[in-house]
Amino acid sequence: MAEKNFTLAQLAKYLNGKLEGPAELKITGVCDLSDATAEQISFVESSAYASALKKSQAGAVVVTPEIKPDRPAIIIDTPADAFIKLLDLFASETPKPPVGVHPSALIAESASVDKSVSIGANCVIGHNTTIGKNCIIYPNVYIGDSVVIGDDCVIWPSVVIRENVKIGNRVIIHPNVTIGADGFGYHFADGKHVKIKHIGTVIIEDDVEIGASTCIDRAKAGATHIGAGTKIDNLVQIGHNVKIGKNSIIVSQVGIAGSTEIGSYVIIGGQVGIADHITIGDRVRAAAQAGITRNIPAGTDVRGYPAIDNRTWTRQHIKLRKLPDKVDELTKRIDELEQSIHNKKRS
Repeated sequence: MAEKNFTLAQLAKYLNGKLEGPAELKITGVCDLSDATAEQISFVESSAYASALKKSQAGAVVVTPEIKPDRPAIIIDTPADAFIKLLDLFASETPKPPVGVHPSALIAESASVDKSVSIGANCVIGHNTTIGKNCIIYPNVYIGDSVVIGDDCVIWPSVVIRENVKIGNRVIIHPNVTIGADGFGYHFADGKHVKIKHIGTVIIEDDVEIGASTCIDRAKAGATHIGAGTKIDNLVQIGHNVKIGKNSIIVSQVGIAGSTEIGSYVIIGGQVGIADHITIGDRVRAAAQAGITRNIPAGTDVRGYPAIDNRTWTRQHIKLRKLPDKVDELTKRIDELEQSIHNKKRS
């Protein structure tokens, strides 16, 4: 794969930033300060990273006007945003199957697959399934019957999309995701757990991204629903009939129990557990490892188990840290008081 390289002047023009240093300096890549080499560019967004900058081997940096760099630089108000643009610029094109269907793929005659779609080896496409324009389906993907997939979707290897699932446009599904498996539902009868049929579906709206090995269960009836623009990290479990709004962020190892409703622009940190049949309002933020067992009003920041308002948790945690010293102090005072009483009785 051909190496990309640009002069520092070209990068300054691309970022609409001010150049400081040799215009013809060749830059071959972009990297964090700690790992950058002399031919790479990095970024510094605050003076807090001054010591890291001095230690860095980066040949050039993107910095704010307030920072005085010790090497060639591009001056811009938002270095972090510029760094994202540089990542896009230097990114290599991801290998993908050629347009068309690999000879080993099995596609039902009743399926409708646009001619612009790329389908890799050993894929299975079920009856009456529709796949829109410019989709890329990597090897070993299973797509069941009566599935609808929109345009410009990317489905990575070993994904399973079961029957009747509906997926919008520009959805990215990473390896080993399962969408539409039965929800975890049983009733106890005659001394045993009897399986409850799950006859609903899963609806994934436009511009959703689903991380590797995440599972999204189908509804008992109706739909498990993921709103447009929501991003889901790896290893997330989303139970049956869950509804998630638009542009929310669900971080790794979150578990969401069935029939819970989560609003739009919600951020849920890693390893958060969410109980069933509760409502979480818009723009809620839940810190990592929170245990949410009750409804959370819109705009609330929560943490801890059971999850409570962040400010309340902080006050409680500060007092809890002081508790051992307070106990020691109280024990000492009780001992002194008991000794005093004992001495008075003796006298």
